[in-house]
Amino acid sequence: MLYLVPTPIGNLKDITLRALEVLQEVDVILAEDTRNTARLLNHYQIQKPLSPYHQHNEHKILQHLIEQLLAGKKMAVVTDAGTPGISDPAFLLVRECIKNGIRVETLPGATAFVPALINSGLTTNRFVFEGFLPLKKGRHTLLTQLANEERTIILYESPMRLVKTLEDLIQYFGATRPCCVSRELTKMFEENARGSLQEVLDYFRQKTVKGEIVVIIGGKE
Repeated sequence: MLYLVPTPIGNLKDITLRALEVLQEVDVILAEDTRNTARLLNHYQIQKPLSPYHQHNEHKILQHLIEQLLAGKKMAVVTDAGTPGISDPAFLLVRECIKNGIRVETLPGATAFVPALINSGLTTNRFVFEGFLPLKKGRHTLLTQLANEERTIILYESPMRLVKTLEDLIQYFGATRPCCVSRELTKMFEENARGSLQEVLDYFRQKTVKGEIVVIIGGKE
């Protein structure tokens, strides 16, 4: 059995009762960062073996994990924050489990883009999630396509690249396109900056940007 277990994106109280039950029952927890997950487990007094599982080793250990699962092990996959498989490792393992007839259960729970979308004030009935934009190869092509997208667009971005990405969005989408940048969701210093792309860019140019970031952009009218 493989469980995909969402973990809080900020506030530790946002974990579900079922998630805590699963983490207490499994044989091993596959963690994107074992130190980060250890803090969560310690908070809830859960003692389980932790094993690193991230983008740098997921190909190397894939077959070993499948062998353990076929032997009867119960495993949970968690990321540093949010739902595994959403711009985080899990896809390869899930696909291989399905190929091998291993049962997979995905628990509902925290993910950053849903609250960011809902509180953006932009259209929520139709949207497209793109995750992180390519840094170089494919960036121009994707932004050119998204410039004509009529649905609300959701992106993830790092604090270091936010200003550069907003500048690129203005280049392709125009300065007046509405957007909302959410950071530090569910944490003490949660912030949602709303306005045109130019207004939001001007705002973040004047401050040091920290935290996990979601960028919501209105679709082309």
